[in-house]
Amino acid sequence: MTETTPIDMLEDLLASRYSCRAYKTEQVPRAIIERILNAAQKTASWCNSQPWQVTITSGEATRKFRDVLYPVAAAGTPNSGDFPFPREYRGVYLDRRRESGFQLYNTLGIARGDKTAYAEQALQNFNFFGAPHVAIITSDEALGVYGAVDCGGYVNNFMLAAQALGLATVPQAALAFHSAVVRQHFGMSDDRRVVCGISFGYPDREHKVNSYRTNRAQLDDVATFVG
Repeated sequence: MTETTPIDMLEDLLASRYSCRAYKTEQVPRAIIERILNAAQKTASWCNSQPWQVTITSGEATRKFRDVLYPVAAAGTPNSGDFPFPREYRGVYLDRRRESGFQLYNTLGIARGDKTAYAEQALQNFNFFGAPHVAIITSDEALGVYGAVDCGGYVNNFMLAAQALGLATVPQAALAFHSAVVRQHFGMSDDRRVVCGISFGYPDREHKVNSYRTNRAQLDDVATFVG
């Protein structure tokens, strides 16, 4: 029998993780959530500053958050996040974005060019795709973009820990579109900057939206070896 090495386990987690967009209603036990948080807390950060703060909703708190955020997004309120959003996607980045979008729409049977259906699907971000839990990740204002970079590492480790425990996740920049609303709802101080959200729970593996997987670039497309 071949021994499973640590890199084998890591590669398996990375390969099996995906952005889940349909969940069961079952709540995740507090002990499991805390285990995810304990694992993610090992994330490396600049000067060990550990800038992340995490607000997690469960049960009725998730519904209340949805009831506040969804109408704001559905009304077409302009985005006003704490960090600049991409100015544009161009070249290969645009190609990858389009491919990912069309994979989602094709899986759901949304016709190409149906902008109304596109918009309705985008609003599902603010329904948390039916997930029973949401984690809002914030950083300290004074740490700027590097605090957000550290939080990005935390988000990735959160998702891998959840995957290892049989849960599914979807990281959502969309939940930072209306940062002031998020801060007000959760009573956060003005110096907290909303980086993103993570909706999570037990996946609905029978839902067709969870049946596809996005592609990844080849190593030659992203890596340059010197020396």
